[in-house]
Amino acid sequence: MDERFSILFEPVKIGPVVAPNRFYQVSHCNGMGYRMPRALAEMRRIKAEGGWGVVCTEEVEIHHSSDLAPNIEGRLWDDEDIPALELMADAVHQHGALAGIELTYGGHHAANLFSRSTSLAPRSMGLDGFNPGQARRLDKEDIRNLRRWHRAAALRAKQAGFDIIYCYAGHNLALAMHFLLKRYNNRSDEYGGSLENRTRFLRELILDTKEAVGGTCAVAVRLAVDELLGDEGITHQGEGHDIVAMLAELPDLWDVNISAWENDSATARFKREGFQEKYIGFVKSLTSKPVVGVGRYTTPDAMLSAVQRGIVDLIGAARPSIADPFLPQKIKEGRIEDIRECIGCNICASADELSVPIRCTQNPTMGEEWRRGWHPEHIPPKKTTAEVLVVGGGPAGLECARALGARGYQVVLVEARREFGGRVALESALPGLIEWRRVIDWRLGQIGKMDNVSLYPGSPMTAEDILDVGYTHVIIATGATWRDDGVGRHQWKPVKGHDLPCVFTPDDLMAGNIPEGHILIYDDDHYYMGSVLAELLLQHGCQVTLATPAPLVACWAEYTLEQEHIQRKLMESGVEIFTQRLLKEIQPGKIALACSISDQRSQIDADAVVLVTDRLPNDEFYQALKSAQAEGKLESLRVIGDAEAPNTIARAVFSGHLAAREFEETPSDGTPFRIERVEI
Repeated sequence: MDERFSILFEPVKIGPVVAPNRFYQVSHCNGMGYRMPRALAEMRRIKAEGGWGVVCTEEVEIHHSSDLAPNIEGRLWDDEDIPALELMADAVHQHGALAGIELTYGGHHAANLFSRSTSLAPRSMGLDGFNPGQARRLDKEDIRNLRRWHRAAALRAKQAGFDIIYCYAGHNLALAMHFLLKRYNNRSDEYGGSLENRTRFLRELILDTKEAVGGTCAVAVRLAVDELLGDEGITHQGEGHDIVAMLAELPDLWDVNISAWENDSATARFKREGFQEKYIGFVKSLTSKPVVGVGRYTTPDAMLSAVQRGIVDLIGAARPSIADPFLPQKIKEGRIEDIRECIGCNICASADELSVPIRCTQNPTMGEEWRRGWHPEHIPPKKTTAEVLVVGGGPAGLECARALGARGYQVVLVEARREFGGRVALESALPGLIEWRRVIDWRLGQIGKMDNVSLYPGSPMTAEDILDVGYTHVIIATGATWRDDGVGRHQWKPVKGHDLPCVFTPDDLMAGNIPEGHILIYDDDHYYMGSVLAELLLQHGCQVTLATPAPLVACWAEYTLEQEHIQRKLMESGVEIFTQRLLKEIQPGKIALACSISDQRSQIDADAVVLVTDRLPNDEFYQALKSAQAEGKLESLRVIGDAEAPNTIARAVFSGHLAAREFEETPSDGTPFRIERVEI
């Protein structure tokens, strides 16, 4: 280990327990929760195996009247929920790490769609997330009950084996934070009015929890010290500072961040490493207790600096621990170049938002540790001496070649372009996406250590060439091409005028063919591409209008927590936006649109149109080689990534990894992964 980083491996006392080092996996959602306890336990276990000194749960509901459905979080409603959480605590303890649990009561954020209970809040107010209905104002008996429920949950958490038990007041997701906020708390009793009164409920939770489990378990507070709302909310110079000052020595640990979740977990497109330091840096000056903070720290130097400068005592991480569960171990072993750095895309967050198991662009094993038995650092060795030709060096091809190489196979990876990376090489050059380049760089770095993987950039091939080189195992990863006819989710026929010279695709712009003047972007893709192309055109001096059939710009980016960031940036940049609009016809200088609801027509003057619609898989090689396989000229043939079905980069990486894992394995007739089923 580089001695510079030895401070990161010092133990840290947290109340009655001791963390073995300063690497702290803060609570993060994962889409598995109470529904998949075995998968969840194994995922967390691998984090502990990888060297994280503290490994925490996600939000864990303390009562059925705080049901967070449709999101799949943890549950500790009663004693029957203890065994599932005990699985995780035991798994984490196997490797000497501490297990933390984030107890939560969601207030008006919990719509209780599953339990059908009445939601409770400091005042009568609408439920979060545009759910119809309102929460009921808590009375004094409700508050006494809540304290009792939280205490009971703390005792259950202790019984389950947890070492650190949270009182949660962050992300605008927890009742304890709702009491703190003037815009939610208009009470005139001892729980409202002054900041001291609004802090009373959180103080009581801390004291109750310490009385219940203190001396055995550490009691932590997770607090949002700034909401980025100015005078409308908590700020680190105002009430955030004062709340910490009031409660400074009560908890055993402060876990501090900013709110809401979309700010705390901002994507790399909008925030860089360590971005929260200016908000949380004051906390250590107010308390003698250890402080943990996040900021998507991915590099050892940034982590070291945060500790040495007195910003934090423990390096908090959610996304970096997902991208590389073995990040601490690699630092300890001096293998810095092997760290699989987070790219800040928030595909992990989308899984929780969609209530499916967690996934990661960089780490295709995330969420598959129990289901498929995948480990991020180990892969089964080769079965035979077979040699494999992988055609296409984008994210799917690179990951497939890397994983096959790790298994020990002889692999040749050919790429038509001079540079490996495919779509990632092109997209990472777009505004705000430079960190996505890590998808390429890490894989090329790992392949560079393998004598059994050969790289051939600048090597375009035909189907005949593939057969002539004599490889009998071929994997096609040739990507996809953006359509130039407007066909997409909302239109099944080519748009009239699509063949005019004023029509461009994302591929054109990424190749440097930039139109001039007033440009209309028609976005029927609904993720990031339309908006980053708008930024690119703005950088080239264009006037930009964006039209989409969706009700929001970059609609799917709601799941990656960046939709509002995207729309705000476009609006602030002067981009004119039209939602719920279909593209009807393209004429020189004129574009016809129609409302997707009423069909009311409108016209926009524009010099060019950029069509961001569907993509066409480049599967010509695969289709041409299928007959050769049928004739026995190939032993195996597989198509992966966007060449199979265009999707996210994360899906392409997963597809490449899956192909490498399944190579020469006997296919299953049933479901190829384990499912946690209810026992009848």
